[in-house]
Amino acid sequence: MRFVITGEWNKNTLLRVIVLFFLFYCFAFWLTNFGLYFFKMGLTYQSVVDYYLGSSQNFTQPRSLMGLMEVSHFHLFAMGIFLVTLTHLLLFVPAPIGLKLALIVLSFTSAFCDEASSWLVRFVSPGFAYLKIASFITLQTSVLVIIALAVWAVAFAKPSAYTDSNTRTRVS
Repeated sequence: MRFVITGEWNKNTLLRVIVLFFLFYCFAFWLTNFGLYFFKMGLTYQSVVDYYLGSSQNFTQPRSLMGLMEVSHFHLFAMGIFLVTLTHLLLFVPAPIGLKLALIVLSFTSAFCDEASSWLVRFVSPGFAYLKIASFITLQTSVLVIIALAVWAVAFAKPSAYTDSNTRTRVS
């Protein structure tokens, strides 16, 4: 952290290598998240409903309370840590504060809605399948944009050390 704030960021090659490798792992996570989602269901209403409520045509059972709880238990913690770490890098990207704020809010909100919509489809109404699809697309898009911005900042730009690149004032 000190390296970014003091401006030594561009002089510390090892720090930049570490961050780039972390971003590579984030991208690999992003890819596997896509794969897991599409292995289970698609971007159609019916595929989401069939996954959570079961399908007699595909001989699948509805998701159980315990199954959803186990997935949520892991996902809520892991996605929280992942997003805190990834969005923290946005602080140093020389981009407008409005863009940074939008990406932070979108990523956290869509991750929560993605998890909550599983429960809502299963126990409230199949209509929440649209929320599942929208939140998945929003989460994947926001995470990819954050990764791309962070790679760009580390590889090509000078990180802004907690400043809003529009005003060049410190942001707390």
